[in-house]
Amino acid sequence: MRKSLIAVAAAGITLSLAACAGAGTTPSSTPTPSPTAATPTATGSAPQASGSLTVWVDETRIDAFKTLGEAFLASTGVALDVVQKPSQDIKTDFIAQVPTGQGPDLIVGAHDWVGDLQANGVIAPVELGDRVDALNPNAVQGFSFDGQLFGVPYAMENIALVRNNGMVSDTPATFDELVAQGKAAEGAEFPIVIQQGPQGDAYHLYPLQTSFGAPVFKSDENGYTSELGMAGPEGIAFANYLKKLADEKVLSSSIGGDQARQAFLDQKTPYIVTGPWNITAFQEAGIDVSVLPVPSAGGQPSAPFLGVQGVYLSSKSENALLANQFLEYMTTAEAQDKLYELGGREPALTESAAAIDDEILKGFAEAGKDGQPMPAIPEMGAVWTFWGAAQLSIIDGTAAPDAAWTEMIANIESKF
Repeated sequence: MRKSLIAVAAAGITLSLAACAGAGTTPSSTPTPSPTAATPTATGSAPQASGSLTVWVDETRIDAFKTLGEAFLASTGVALDVVQKPSQDIKTDFIAQVPTGQGPDLIVGAHDWVGDLQANGVIAPVELGDRVDALNPNAVQGFSFDGQLFGVPYAMENIALVRNNGMVSDTPATFDELVAQGKAAEGAEFPIVIQQGPQGDAYHLYPLQTSFGAPVFKSDENGYTSELGMAGPEGIAFANYLKKLADEKVLSSSIGGDQARQAFLDQKTPYIVTGPWNITAFQEAGIDVSVLPVPSAGGQPSAPFLGVQGVYLSSKSENALLANQFLEYMTTAEAQDKLYELGGREPALTESAAAIDDEILKGFAEAGKDGQPMPAIPEMGAVWTFWGAAQLSIIDGTAAPDAAWTEMIANIESKF
């Protein structure tokens, strides 16, 4: 589904995409049937309300939300006008159109949009009352900004360690032991593959970095602060570990996302650090896989970034009451179970997540239990380029670890 989340995240935060409404891409609108007084609900009683809501979704979610809209109509009498927009356009078009009154009531998107959307004044806070306690706290944190909730999360995903069970049958407790095991595995050309590429890839290295106690930003009760958590001795220790992995031929700028995926498909390595988007290809190739947490390299738990998907409410919606009814519906097991069935991602609703019996998704959930939502604060925009470049200079041997990391911290902080 995605070959490099880091590239997507960087583009979404640091680049200013041109809004292209009406510029060659025609959204497809797929409304659910208009409700009438005779429309039955799921239980056969009269619908609770009537009217319609417009929601923008991307091409990967259009079918799921069309189906969800049919269920919502049956339960409430409110129709969803589901409009497909290109994934790269939803956020920028929403920011451009909401102030004019032409935007939708709701949009579906990633949690790391919240900073930009809130700063532009185009989303409204969401009040869920006690229902918020039914959601995964990490998912709630992802959609929170300055102590307020700005969206309803419904799905979560993260990277993990994926093992070829035909090459190795158990996994050591530490990353160093894993590397040694991978080198000794029969037929292995690489002990493990972790994608990097010519720009570096801090996202896929983040579980190792956090195991040294070096999160990108520090946190308090309201979420991320603007204080770098990777400045200091913990970050320097991780930088030196990168040099060690490069010297042992574990990391290389020549191994990008495509190369890492192919090496695992060709069974040239027993391990890959990747996300659920690659699992289908591995299984279709006949590889028996297990999904596990990334073993610690620095002694603390490995905490990958969490990506959270959810629904935002427009600050200019003229249907706020109906929109809030849909947002409450999004916290129900009916809605979250259905989206899990259609999208194959861990539900944000704790009750629904606990009912999953798919071993692969359970493995990703276990790997992400200590995870951290990708920061959505404005300061993150200054991080990605310097972060990846510094790591790459260490891996390629063009800079000493201590110097590269110290310079990276100074460059990032100069942009705040």
